[in-house]
Amino acid sequence: MVQESRVLEYKVVCIKLGSLNDLARLASSIAMLGHSTHILHFRTEKGHVYGLLVVLRDFYKYYGLPVFYYVELAEKLKGSYVLVKVDENGERVEVSEGTRHGWIGVPIVSLAEPPPFIDIYVKWA
Repeated sequence: MVQESRVLEYKVVCIKLGSLNDLARLASSIAMLGHSTHILHFRTEKGHVYGLLVVLRDFYKYYGLPVFYYVELAEKLKGSYVLVKVDENGERVEVSEGTRHGWIGVPIVSLAEPPPFIDIYVKWA
């Protein structure tokens, strides 16, 4: 059994995305493959963080590399779902309290505090 202090030595690689639309596009593409997908939300001293935790499988010598793709926003989103619709008119991303027919809905899960293994302010060398 791995000791808890040792588990926290292994942190997640954090990658900041350009926009909420980028995060929504990534999350919806994973959801379309049939994988359970949710966007994590937590507050930091600089604002609100919304992100998606994924594992890049068989990354070099590792069994998987955990990656947290995220955006930082000044304000909390007003809704519980990020909705994405792509059709002949282009891509639309909205935040809503529920899902809609014909849209991909990704739930937002608000955490009480940032997880101890995610530190978006760590700079990797």
